[in-house]
Amino acid sequence: MNLLCDALPDSLEIDGAKVPIRSDFRTALKIRLAFEDATLTEREKVLVLLQNLFGKGKIPRNIGQVFEKASWFIRGGRPPSDTELDDGKRYYSFKKDANLIYAAFQQTHGINLKTAQLHWWEFLALFDDLGAETSFSSLVHLRYQVKNDKAEQYEIDRAREIGPAFEIEDVDLASWQEKDAASLHTEAFNRAFYGEG
Repeated sequence: MNLLCDALPDSLEIDGAKVPIRSDFRTALKIRLAFEDATLTEREKVLVLLQNLFGKGKIPRNIGQVFEKASWFIRGGRPPSDTELDDGKRYYSFKKDANLIYAAFQQTHGINLKTAQLHWWEFLALFDDLGAETSFSSLVHLRYQVKNDKAEQYEIDRAREIGPAFEIEDVDLASWQEKDAASLHTEAFNRAFYGEG
């Protein structure tokens, strides 16, 4: 898909039918925040994804296709290899770095995220191009340097100085699909989610 000339998706094709989705960046951020939340179970995270992306009572029955297409949408239409970290290292958090991301959008693009109406894929394109002079980009660079043993002593000192603001947990390399795939296709999941089984 080419962001410059193709229409942005506002539905997913599941079982040959176009199923409307909520494509606003805030919806996708809620989903991403749920998947960053270590206090939620895998099943709770999946329920957040389903209810936010499709809306209650509007979730298609083909769970396998739903997860495949939802994952594609959340990745911005990119292949998994373009978006997932091979080593599991994480350099930013939409929760922990929210204020810096908000400021970086304002500083780089002149966009107030509180009032902006952006498709999730528009948000991702702009996010990928946040200016190097922003505090957010500086923090991401610092985390990258330290986590990959490329940091100079002054960078190590800076990381220690900012302490908790620097710290961020790495990701679990097993995707949500892999972790809970078996239980999500069981009759128990269908009974719990759809009220039948």
